[in-house]
Amino acid sequence: MDRNTTIAFILIGGILILWLYLNSPDPSSYRDKEKTQTTFQSDSASAEKIQDDTIREKSSQIVSQQTAPTKDSLDYGLFFTTIKSEEQIITVENQCAIIELSSNGGNIRKYYLKEFKNWYSAKDNGTENFYRTSVQLINFSRGNAYNLSFVTSDGKAINTSDFPFKSSSNKSRYSLSKNDSVTITYSLKTKTGGELKKTYTFYGNKYHIKSDIELIGFNDLISNNAYDLVWDSGIRFVEENSVDEAQYSNASLFYGGEQVIVDASDIGQTRTENYNGRVDWIAVRNKYFAAIMVPFNSSFVEGAYIEGEKRGYPNGGMREFYSIRLVLPFKNTDYEKQSLNIYVGPVDYNILSEYGQKLEAIVDFGSFFGLKFIVRPIAEYLLLPLFTFLHSFIPNYGLVIIVFSLIIKFVLHPLTKKSYQSMKKMQLLQPKIAELKEKYKDDPQKMNKETMKLYSTYGVNPAGGCFPLLLQMPIFVALWGLFQVAIDLRQQPFIFWITDLSRPDVILDMGFKLPLFGIDKISGLALLMGITTFIQQKMSIKDPKQQSLVYIMPVMLTLIFMAFPSGLNLYYFMFNLFSIAQQYYINHKHDGMVLEPVKNPAKKKGFMQRMMAAAEESAKSQQQRKKKK
Repeated sequence: MDRNTTIAFILIGGILILWLYLNSPDPSSYRDKEKTQTTFQSDSASAEKIQDDTIREKSSQIVSQQTAPTKDSLDYGLFFTTIKSEEQIITVENQCAIIELSSNGGNIRKYYLKEFKNWYSAKDNGTENFYRTSVQLINFSRGNAYNLSFVTSDGKAINTSDFPFKSSSNKSRYSLSKNDSVTITYSLKTKTGGELKKTYTFYGNKYHIKSDIELIGFNDLISNNAYDLVWDSGIRFVEENSVDEAQYSNASLFYGGEQVIVDASDIGQTRTENYNGRVDWIAVRNKYFAAIMVPFNSSFVEGAYIEGEKRGYPNGGMREFYSIRLVLPFKNTDYEKQSLNIYVGPVDYNILSEYGQKLEAIVDFGSFFGLKFIVRPIAEYLLLPLFTFLHSFIPNYGLVIIVFSLIIKFVLHPLTKKSYQSMKKMQLLQPKIAELKEKYKDDPQKMNKETMKLYSTYGVNPAGGCFPLLLQMPIFVALWGLFQVAIDLRQQPFIFWITDLSRPDVILDMGFKLPLFGIDKISGLALLMGITTFIQQKMSIKDPKQQSLVYIMPVMLTLIFMAFPSGLNLYYFMFNLFSIAQQYYINHKHDGMVLEPVKNPAKKKGFMQRMMAAAEESAKSQQQRKKKK
């Protein structure tokens, strides 16, 4: 490779390393289990308290009624006067979740996902404790979710979470099979004789709940001709590495035909955003799960409000909390009704796309310097379907990743082959280029002209080795996003020490941190990836002046990849192995390659030759203008 090619490689490598660094999770967040558990405990309740609470729930055979006093009697003007009441819990179980509804606010108290486990999952005497091991997404310690908020005509601020609702059900527990459904209504009457109804319909095999909001006799009661549908409690953090989880947490809405994301990026600062007009849905998410409110008729939605805050916790922990609101119109009539779906479940592309309302936009496949419009279609329509197809007959996701990497290598073979061949030709040209540099060392312009002529004579493009790499970059970025947030890999083991493909595969705790990078644990797959990268560099770079690249790139990538999910590292390690085999084959197949002048070289000018010719013409024009002056 000549000087221009070397500079191009350095720029590509620098961009890649910068992008990896900006998108990588904070390695310092990976603590030992005790420290991480302390961080986890900082959010509302400790793991021990959760375990104690869930054991009590189990011993009482799923407590369906609990007592919890609400506020003392308070006057809310025309609307209501609160009274001390006992909280009534109704439990609904279907194939996907176990949901608890509360009479306090007539809202959602807890939402357990049956197919997903917590990072601290354990077993009690050989019998799995469901309430301890399963993911629960409602921040009930911060208040139950899904309330109404408005201002009355006499100026009182109302939030329905403050009031005791009456349930239409005389049962405390429902168990639904696949084709079953059940409807439960909560009602609240006002002083003036009006009635607010919140109706929930549950389905046997769905994550979502259909909800109806009915306002009966509320005319002249609500001011501003609008009320808010509020999800105040956000969504719980449920992963061990809270910093990594915070990186992918945000609130968003589908507004103006596209997803708009609100991310509280600064610790201790609150970010608020108001939106006026049609909103198709609004959501809050962590890394793998989301809560989404989807109006049946979004044209009636008048706007939305999002408030988010990022908080720091001891031992490097981090959490993000979001409050989301839909602004719904109130026409001041005697009867008004709004319907919507409430989805609480995994950020799974296939599940979300079934709803047909662009909910799959929540799945984040990443971007590369703003080129989301290129990266996302590659991940959405090519890589994800292939990944899903492979898993349909390969049960182990580790094996899926290996086969996946082999297929991607095969698809990219024409580009990488052209790149290797171009680099081989450049190596063969080096002696001739060295002669030109020596011959025209006092005339750089002449040297460049003769060098370009040499490239043209032998049909060599000096950027030929780099351009195929640039074409592959969107695919690599799409793969990056796919493996970073794919819920399919969450808690999926492979072999040996690789027990969770969504987390780093730690083989050694160093007990200290490396300066700058903050790494205190060694990932086995990151080491293997670094070693194979070194071998690739050694096979590709022959110029003694560029030998530093052989060592710098593998070391930098290894350090950065230490904090990445093992599934991602497994992919790049296998891709490197296949690349080494491919390069070995191409290099040995063309060991007898000789440079031969091409026919009609003038017709074979590449991009670099045309650029140099244009620069030369420009220089001549400038010289002629100077002579005329």
